[in-house]
Amino acid sequence: MDNRETEDRDSRGKIEQLLRKVRAELDDSMDPILLSGLNAFERKLVHRHFDHNPNVVTKTYRDGEEFELRIYPVGNLRKFAQEKAEETIKTGQKIDLPPMNSYERFVIHDALKDMDAITANSFGEGEDRHIVLEPKAFGRGLKKIIKKIRLF
Repeated sequence: MDNRETEDRDSRGKIEQLLRKVRAELDDSMDPILLSGLNAFERKLVHRHFDHNPNVVTKTYRDGEEFELRIYPVGNLRKFAQEKAEETIKTGQKIDLPPMNSYERFVIHDALKDMDAITANSFGEGEDRHIVLEPKAFGRGLKKIIKKIRLF
């Protein structure tokens, strides 16, 4: 066996252990899992592992010569967004979500885009940027009903 095959086998073993740990952490987490110190082959293995899982998104970020792989539990973020939206509708009160990075806010906005009973807007700057959920006093549903009544 040449050195390249040995390195690939070692990388695969390292990644398999890492993936077991990551899967356990992803179950209940909403925060991205950060992996650094991986070479290009190892990052590719991680990306490939999560490619067909709609509840997880992997992204690689570069900072100079360093690469950081982030694994986002988007399924958990969507579930959290739905729960908070339902809470907002039920209580009629606005809810401030915790500060999130731009990708996490995108996932939340995307998960709530079809909900007519609330509005979701981002406020704040930098690391304090967060989403505020507010119930709509007169949502689209009521407006549609009024338009239909006027047609008769």
